[in-house]
Amino acid sequence: MKFISEDAPVSDIRQAGMPVIKVIGLGGGGGNAVNYMMENTIEGVDFLVANTDAQALAHSRVQKRIQLGEKGLGAGADPEKGRMATRDSLELLKREIEGADMLFLAAGMGGGTGTGSAPVVAQLAREMGVLVVGVVSKPFSYERRGRAAEAGIEELTQHVDSLITIPNDKLQQIVGDDFTLNNAFNYANEILLSAVQGITELVTRPGLINVDFEDLRTVMSERGMALMGVGHATGEDRAIKATKKAVAHPLLDDIEVSGAKGILINVTSGPNLTIAEFNAVGDVIDQVAAPDAKVIIGNSLDESMNDEIRVTVVATGLTKREEQVVAPQMAARSTGLNSAVTQMHQNSQAEAPVHQPPSYHTQSGAAVTPNYQTQPVMQHSVEPMQASYAPQAERVVMQEPVYNVHGNPVMRTEVNTTLQQQRIDQEAREQVSAAMVERANGVPQSALLDIPAFLRRQKD
Repeated sequence: MKFISEDAPVSDIRQAGMPVIKVIGLGGGGGNAVNYMMENTIEGVDFLVANTDAQALAHSRVQKRIQLGEKGLGAGADPEKGRMATRDSLELLKREIEGADMLFLAAGMGGGTGTGSAPVVAQLAREMGVLVVGVVSKPFSYERRGRAAEAGIEELTQHVDSLITIPNDKLQQIVGDDFTLNNAFNYANEILLSAVQGITELVTRPGLINVDFEDLRTVMSERGMALMGVGHATGEDRAIKATKKAVAHPLLDDIEVSGAKGILINVTSGPNLTIAEFNAVGDVIDQVAAPDAKVIIGNSLDESMNDEIRVTVVATGLTKREEQVVAPQMAARSTGLNSAVTQMHQNSQAEAPVHQPPSYHTQSGAAVTPNYQTQPVMQHSVEPMQASYAPQAERVVMQEPVYNVHGNPVMRTEVNTTLQQQRIDQEAREQVSAAMVERANGVPQSALLDIPAFLRRQKD
């Protein structure tokens, strides 16, 4: 047991309880991402790079560098060569990872070093008891490396606690044809920057309701895809606006946030944060969280923020959108209108499941379930369609069922609200994209955290 003297300096006390967070860039893509982070200065994080290419290491801004393998000539776009070179350097890697509580692993997938080394390094770190989060990019389609990238991602998924994937093909769609290639990649690097900066603040900044590293481990240990984002807002409805920005990002791979198994939220503000605003943050999260999701929420104080509020969201245990198709919805589409009406009639005979808001755990361990107002799921009985009566068939078409994310039928009268919300979300995504384009083109460092993160589709 380690004891801390009562008269010990405050800095020593903070250091004693502060988790060690490290970031390793693997291969060319990972090394470039870490260099970008070094330029933007994040405190409390150790950086290192590893590559089979000695020339690339020589040009890195990072002090801690590891040459994978003995030759230093690269992997020749062969993942197997990258894997073997990494295994030859396991002792060096182990020495640098030693002591870390959390490791961010950055790599470009599809090439030789990043694809081959990432699973090996991730496995090594997890065997050492380190919490591992992978942030990897997918190659452009024209590179013809998609198959190798997917194989590498599939293998990497088995060895990380959470994984963020960034498809390069979306870059051109978002930033436009005239955006420079360098700035486009910097735009993608903002995701790693936001993730590391947000996580560091979550576990190192004190507050009224602290979020410690074990809280983070609880959420991040939900295996699967992950989203991490930071949103800023001021003025009226600042809590709602900041939270929505934190879960909206146009660049990430197609992921449905409503399937998150773990969600960690940290609200950073001045002392003027009201209980209604704190509750509003949870309300927004409740709209996208699964009923059984592990949700942990904390608050940190920053006297310098004045009227500003910052919301950091970490959502984990996600799967791709196509893997989350609701069965009743697919049945309605595949069997036509008659089957849809029958399904709706059957659902009306049973009691609709009641949505249970997730419990929020504070640092003291007490469970608090806020009284959030959720969208009611209406029950409505519809008579089966009689094909011999055209007017009735027309009436049934108007009653074609719509399903919410939990698979329950909702009335058509709710669709207008959904469409309106989709238009609002689309406008928000356009604002997000514009803000990040400005950042990649040289927006001052003070505007860094105003860039929101991570795409979601709101169900209400």
